[in-house]
Amino acid sequence: MGMLKEDALKGKRILITGGGTGLGKAMTDYFLELGAACLITSRKDEIIQATAKELSSKHRGNCLAIAGDVRNYEDVERVVSYGYEHLGGIDILINNAAGNFISPTERLSHRAFESVIGIVLQGSINYTLALGKRWIEANEQGKTVLSIVTTYAWTGSGYVVPSATAKAGVLAMTRSLAVEWGKKGIRLNAIAPGPFHTSGAMDRLLPGELAQLLSPTKRIPLGRLGKLEELANLSAYLISDYSSYVNGEVITIDGGEWLKGAGEFNGLDIIPDEQWNEIEKLTRKAKST
Repeated sequence: MGMLKEDALKGKRILITGGGTGLGKAMTDYFLELGAACLITSRKDEIIQATAKELSSKHRGNCLAIAGDVRNYEDVERVVSYGYEHLGGIDILINNAAGNFISPTERLSHRAFESVIGIVLQGSINYTLALGKRWIEANEQGKTVLSIVTTYAWTGSGYVVPSATAKAGVLAMTRSLAVEWGKKGIRLNAIAPGPFHTSGAMDRLLPGELAQLLSPTKRIPLGRLGKLEELANLSAYLISDYSSYVNGEVITIDGGEWLKGAGEFNGLDIIPDEQWNEIEKLTRKAKST
């Protein structure tokens, strides 16, 4: 169910990287429902064209697609120019394009690092810089950049070191530019999602029996994965005028997952009530001696 009122994003022109599938597609869908015009981009032209056609039909137009590599600054400038030509400008950037590997770090080649850091960090830098320069040069006010990071952007995480490194960089860029560009009428914020229902994502990262063995629902206090519409609601709020005083923030949406992992004794939730009764008796006995 949508959180914002109809037309909350009317007149907004939004560029979404990685907008053809998963989180990017869900956000684009909701932005269009709220009256925005959207331009989605990724390297996979066939996928984004199909998504643009599907969402345009659903929302009576207003969704365009153009292929481009976020790592290539010339491609980025070409996509941005396309947005200005066909939408009349761009008001909001969603840095959503991502890549990841789950692997012991010593098994990764330097090219695996280059790929993830190139897509996540360099890609976010490229688009933020390309649009920021345009906005500042033309003195365009009220512009917004929203980046999708992750909860381990500030804690780090083993086995996803390229992603952790890249996402931490995006978070640092977000907070730094929020201060530097705020006076120029540009807001920058980020969302740190936990596990969400996305088609095939868990199977790709955790193939076979690993998906069940390491199911994130076991460590999420709410006991479930996130729903795409929940992230879409949060992203729509952060790019809307309703959040015009929110700047430089990263908002976690993970059902409490990372907090559970951070607490030293949080793992005690596996203890059944019967055993707690015995522990309580032992504790009382120890106090009385």
